[in-house]
Parts: sequence; C-alpha cells; structure tokens
Amino acid sequence: MTEYNELTPELVLELKAIVGKDNCYLADDINEDFAHDEMPIYGTHMPDAVVMPADTEEVSAIMKLCNENRIPVTVRGAGTGLVGGSTPVLGGVVLCTMRMDKIIAYDMSNLNVRVQPGVRLCDLAADAIGHGFMYPPDPGEKTGSLGGNVSTNAGGMRAVKYGTTRDYVLAMTVVLPSGEVMQLGRPVTKASSGYSLLHLIIGSEGTLGVITELTMKLIPNPQEDMSFILPFENIEGAISAVPKIKLAGLNPQSIEFMERDIVDSAANFSGTKIIPTKVNDREVGAYILVTLDGNDEDEIFQRAEVLAGIADESGAFDTLVLSQPSDKRDVWAVRSAFLTAIEADTRFLDEMDVVVPVDKIPSFLSFVLGVGEGHGVRIRSFGHAGDGNLHIYCCGNEDMDKDAFLEQSAKVMEAAYAKCAELGGQVSGEHGIGHAKRTYLRENLGDTAIELMAGIKRVFDPNNILNPGKVCQ
Repeated sequence: MTEYNELTPELVLELKAIVGKDNCYLADDINEDFAHDEMPIYGTHMPDAVVMPADTEEVSAIMKLCNENRIPVTVRGAGTGLVGGSTPVLGGVVLCTMRMDKIIAYDMSNLNVRVQPGVRLCDLAADAIGHGFMYPPDPGEKTGSLGGNVSTNAGGMRAVKYGTTRDYVLAMTVVLPSGEVMQLGRPVTKASSGYSLLHLIIGSEGTLGVITELTMKLIPNPQEDMSFILPFENIEGAISAVPKIKLAGLNPQSIEFMERDIVDSAANFSGTKIIPTKVNDREVGAYILVTLDGNDEDEIFQRAEVLAGIADESGAFDTLVLSQPSDKRDVWAVRSAFLTAIEADTRFLDEMDVVVPVDKIPSFLSFVLGVGEGHGVRIRSFGHAGDGNLHIYCCGNEDMDKDAFLEQSAKVMEAAYAKCAELGGQVSGEHGIGHAKRTYLRENLGDTAIELMAGIKRVFDPNNILNPGKVCQ
C-alpha cells in the first residue's frame, strides 16, 4: 500500500506561490462540493487543499511538488461525474481545472478547435455553431467540462451516429505525475505511429496525467434536423423498432428510449407535458425518440416517411413529428431533465450505466426490475437505444434508512452487473468507473486485464499520487 505524506504549512506556501494565494483554498475555506461529485452516496472526503491553476506551467509545478513530496492529487473539472471519479478519497490536493476555461483558437481550414480543459461542453457547442461547426459529442450533462468528458470518454445522445468523445480528440497537452509536459497526438486525420498514448489518456479518468489543452475535431453544422416521437404499448415493442431503423439506412442522429414512468415524473417535475401519454385513445407504455439531421429538409422528410413505415410495422401507435422548434426544444429539455426528476423524487440514489447489445435491452430491464422488486428497491431507467447504453437507477423507498438502502442496492447492482456480463455487455458505456464501480469492472474483465491496467498506471505514476484509489486500484 502506498504511503503518503501530510501537506505541511511549508508545502502550502509553495502551492500558493504557484497559483496565487487567492487560488489556493484550505480548511474551512474549501467548499464542501469538492468532497464529492454528483453522487455523494459513494462517500464524501474532504481534501487538505484545493488549487486552481491557470495554465500548463502551473499544473506542471503543482505535480512536480506533490510527486516529490508524495502528496496525493485528485484532478477535478466541473464535478458532474457519477462514479466518485473526482472524489479525493485519500485527501491531499484537489487540482481543479475550471480556471482553464478558454476557447483558444479555431483552425477553419482543418476543422478543429484548441481549448483548455475547463471549457464547458455547452459553451463549446454554442460557440462552434456560431462558427458554422458542430461539436458532435452530446453527453446529458451540458455543464460538464471538456477535460472531464475526455477523461471519461463521455458519449451521449448523438453517439449512435457521430461516436463518442474519443472520436473527436486529435491532440492534447498532458502533464505527467512527475510534472513533465508531453504533447500527444497531432491535429491530423490519420495516425499509425507507435502505441497511441493519446488514446490511453482518453478514458483514463485522471489516473495517468492531467490534461491541460485539447485539440478537438469539428464537423460542418448540419443545416436541418427533425425529431420524432414513436409511442408504443411497452418497451419490448419500442426496442424492436431500433434495429430496423438502423438497418434502413436512415442514419439517425439519436435514438433514445424512455418508459412511461420516467416521462410522468419528468412532466410533474418540469411542469411540461409535451410528451403525450395517450395517443389515438391508447395508453402509451414506452417511447422511442428519434432525431434525423442533414443539409436538406426534403431529404429528411423522405427519410421520415421510411421511419413512419418502420414505426407502423413495429406496432407504434403513431409517428409524432416535432415540427415546431419550440416543441423539439421542449421535448429534449424534458429528456435532459430525467436524472434531475429522479433525484427530486427519491431520498437515496444509486446508478449504473451499463451497455448491452441493443436487442437485449428489454430482457435486461425486465431482469433488473424483478431483482429490484425482490429487494424493495424501485428501479427507474432510460437511455440510448441506438447503442444499448442504459441509465438505470436504484431508488430508496421512503421508509429505508441509508444503510439499508446501500445494502439492498448493492445486491441489485451485483446481480445486474453479472447479468450484463452474461449478455455480453460492459460495466460502463460513458460514466466511467471511478472508485464506485471498481469491483464490478474486475468481475467483468477478469484479473489479467485489471493487472495490465495497473501495470500501465505504475509506468505513468510510480509513486501512485495521481487520483489514487480509482479504476484499477
């Protein structure tokens, strides 16, 4: 087990000299939010100090100081993670990148943009549109930082067409635990030049290095898009349409699924009842939400006719066109509010974001629902039907205390992750592992894979100071 040293007053003075006294927080000046991410159910741990560097040079100096003195460092962006990845489980220093929030420059000829890691997803997405570009990755939490998105290889609703964050990282500046600065990748389209250290850092959840600059690929912004609601009697019928949609060459931007239960909760929470619960005098039990995009409205309408035929063949009650921009905006706002609605409706919450083969979604959901009922835990779910990534939440009943909830939720999680592996799925589609899902990752991948990961960690970080206790430790 790694032994760490305490953060002494002398070291604190050195940290303040690096970032400035106003950007170094101690003791009672540390906001409690730095003790956890968006899932405090996984534990809260106060750091000894929070530092907010402004550039690569300051990050390098912080890492060199902490490495030489064996002080653990946890990297944090906006703190919107859901697996305890930015929780400082061993105290030490939290290095927050949110002061590094500049969109540095666009390369219009080569369709990319240079950014610092503290730029929020929503800000880059909006700014890129203003330059005629789309930044395609679209994770649900729009206020998350790009450094965090890259560190977890965030996916989102447009992944079915455009891929995940990994597919848009061309190059990065990264500070190693030793303080050494490296340039990884290049702003080019192709590379076959040795092991890809760039892609090793992507998805490593802050355990191998600190990202201080990114070059991200952009695409021309599609001129038109249109969304459709396909209402069904149940989730089996809804999911049955997904392979047909993908095989029909419609190239959808997104294919989301939701059950009636979560739609009702989101409507009650937001006050927006834009998603109908009865269509053609029939009660809706589940929905598919599809978006098509392109540069020609007429061509989208032609694809929409094919979509409507598939919907009818699959048993949809109708194909509802969100023709008004306000309707489309309201529906996607409701979709984006699902997690917030769940949080508002329960005292205790645990989550998983497993990914399974698309045709296994109904059987997996049915299995988890049954396990939840058996342990007195309410199951809520929604997700990305196009790529099989499911967001499933264990919700504590009102009469449960925290310890009882954690005990029962753990039993549900253990059974669900085992079933996921049986179906050929994986532990996380986009949220990552952090410290909350390490056991399930080992069970899913096996000891050999975990030991290989741990070996890579030792090469990058021999003193084990960077985000210790996460992913493969």
